[in-house]
Amino acid sequence: MAKPRRGRGFIGRRIYQLMHAPKPVFRAVFANVSVAAVLTLVYLGYDVAVDRALRSGADLSGVFGGRDLRAEAAALLVLGTVIFGSLITYLIVPQPRADGNGTERSGWSAVLGLFASFPVAYIALVIESQFLKPLFAQL
Repeated sequence: MAKPRRGRGFIGRRIYQLMHAPKPVFRAVFANVSVAAVLTLVYLGYDVAVDRALRSGADLSGVFGGRDLRAEAAALLVLGTVIFGSLITYLIVPQPRADGNGTERSGWSAVLGLFASFPVAYIALVIESQFLKPLFAQL
C-alpha cells in the first residue's frame, strides 16, 4: 500500500501557484508588462535627457516640453499602462459563456487587466528609477 502524500508547506504552495498560474491571469499580467515595458523605455529616454540637461546647466528648451515634466510623464506611464493593459486584456482574455458553448468578450476581462495594471506600472517606475536610470546616466 502506498504511503499518503505529504502536504506542501506554505512556501511550497506558493511556488506551485506561481508555476501553475491560470491562463487568464498570466495573459493579463503579460499584457500589462508588455505595455509598461514600452512606456518605461520612452519614459527612461525622457528622464535621462532631462537629467543630463539639468546636470550640464543647459536650458531645457531642447528637451520635449521645454521644462521638467517628469512627474507628468510618470503619471502618463501609469495611465497608459492602465488603459492599454486593460484594453489588451479585454481583447485576449475571453470569458466562457453561461451556457457553456464557446466564449465571449466580457467587461470582467478588462477589470482583470485593470487590477493587474496598477502594481505592474508602479513596479516599472521603481525599476526605471532604481536600476535603469543609474545605469544609463553613466553612459
